[in-house]
Amino acid sequence: MSTQTKRVAFHTLGCKLNFSETATISRDFIRHGYEKVDYRDEADIYVLNTCSVTENADREARKLIRQAKRRNPNSSVVVIGCYAQLKPNDIAAIDGVDIVLGAEEKFNLLNHLDGIDLNSGTKVFHSEIDHVHGFTSSYSTGERTRSFLKIQDGCDYTCSFCTIPLARGESRSDTIENTLKTAKDVAATDAKEIVLTGVNIGDFGKGTSESFFDLIQQLDCLDGIDRIRISSIEPNLLTNEIIEFCASSKKFMPHFHIPLQSGSDKILSAMRRRYKRDLYEDRVDKIKSLMPDCCIGVDVIVGFPGETNDEFLDTYNFLNELDISYLHVFTYSERSNTDAVEMGEVVPKDVRAERSKMLHILSDKKRRFFHEQFMDQRRHVLFENMRNGKLFGHTDNYIQIQMDGEPEMVNTIHPVKLTLNHGAVVDAQL
Repeated sequence: MSTQTKRVAFHTLGCKLNFSETATISRDFIRHGYEKVDYRDEADIYVLNTCSVTENADREARKLIRQAKRRNPNSSVVVIGCYAQLKPNDIAAIDGVDIVLGAEEKFNLLNHLDGIDLNSGTKVFHSEIDHVHGFTSSYSTGERTRSFLKIQDGCDYTCSFCTIPLARGESRSDTIENTLKTAKDVAATDAKEIVLTGVNIGDFGKGTSESFFDLIQQLDCLDGIDRIRISSIEPNLLTNEIIEFCASSKKFMPHFHIPLQSGSDKILSAMRRRYKRDLYEDRVDKIKSLMPDCCIGVDVIVGFPGETNDEFLDTYNFLNELDISYLHVFTYSERSNTDAVEMGEVVPKDVRAERSKMLHILSDKKRRFFHEQFMDQRRHVLFENMRNGKLFGHTDNYIQIQMDGEPEMVNTIHPVKLTLNHGAVVDAQL
């Protein structure tokens, strides 16, 4: 199969980890002579990297598959990612899909393209998730200013609502030495900031003598990168030593994203989370005692089976009283092969939607209050892009700002004064 003039397009659904893996696969295509184009353009090969956290993610994947085939009926459509691992036969049955690759095979996509006849029906390459043990380092380059660095994959937790262990397998990571080599590759690009990503990054080094704490100490010495963020870390794995180290580091930003999922101990137990709300509150208090300016984001799920109105209000009131900065709100979605679908009384979808709305409003209030504390103060901002004549970027503590400026300021860091709080975004000036 000739690769000299082929045009390939990629689209990524879901998490930062997926973005890092898509970028790594796309660089492999470019090295082999492919021309990378936008997914909205006509291409010879469309690669869709899927998520399957919710039913909406599945629907979006099916829509994008059909859109690709409409753009170029003669194209080849390849589906990889979590949906491809969980439901390969469902994807193969969608008209127009040529190749479905499970978790073990997605990084071998080029080899599969070279080795098969695309005119002989849909090909599925899929291993049982128990057989998936390899780790492939990845990092994104789509954003010039920021790179998502994959440091860990898979999860050994068995949360009752979650399909990710079924889609990505056991917790695994590379050595610190190899992870640092990949980080140095990122540092050789234009990126000023690294975001550490994975499924359960606090589990880095599990089964070895190395740990996540060991890794961040080494990354703190990395030349060529000004900022490092921890994307998301389980509260039970966010130790005092990690918090204390980040508080003393100039490279690690004052920003944590810590999944909570519920403020009710009863629901946390039904979810099989590995902590109670007291521990979560303790983690927030510890962070704020050392880093009063720190931004703290929270994942929360509404409408879990059996969640009563009182239990939801427990979550609402707990979050309302916590010194946090914003919420990522997820509406519970039934997923096959999870224990939660057999649990408790089903919460009606209209009740789920109402609870979601309440927490979205709370998140807006939390974010506005957090931003308000820094009005008329100066914070260092990494300018990320320019839109409609305005520069946009994020402060060290993850406040999005907009201001007048010049295009050449993109991908530079400057202290700016925060002047006007719009809620989601803040006006600033040099």
